[in-house]
Amino acid sequence: MRLMVDVQFALEDTAGAPSETDLTRWAEAAFLHTEAQAGADFARAPLMTLRIVDEPEITELNSTYRHKAMPTNVLSFPFEAPLGIPPEALEPELGDVVICAPVVARESAAQHKTPDAHWAHMVVHGTLHLLGYDHMNDAEADAMETLETRILARLGYPDPYQDERPHPEAP
Repeated sequence: MRLMVDVQFALEDTAGAPSETDLTRWAEAAFLHTEAQAGADFARAPLMTLRIVDEPEITELNSTYRHKAMPTNVLSFPFEAPLGIPPEALEPELGDVVICAPVVARESAAQHKTPDAHWAHMVVHGTLHLLGYDHMNDAEADAMETLETRILARLGYPDPYQDERPHPEAP
């Protein structure tokens, strides 16, 4: 099953941002890898929104939802069904991933990663959060990092943690 990805570019300058095709391919890779592992069964193709933003928007979201008044690289907002509405009445939705283009550009340069490799990592990381993965403790972090590394390797990218970089979403 495919994942439907609504890509939104919410910034004036999209230079350096990946194409909608690449963003969708990376999100689908994370979804398909975990769907196959977990045996998830969706009656219809699920939808996720992938929004590419500037620093003011990500800073506002980070401040509102994580109480950190600073820009970050990626935020994920898993879908929560409204109370009282049966799941079968709703379209299958995973949620929203918001990625800050200027932060990703700075990080890829500072970490000596190709922009595509870092963008792919941010998309995979954010998508895995929508699918229920997290890194709140060491065991969760190890499991998520291992899965990210496998998915990125299948896409042809190197291990994003080989230099012990901080987790995405870290300040």
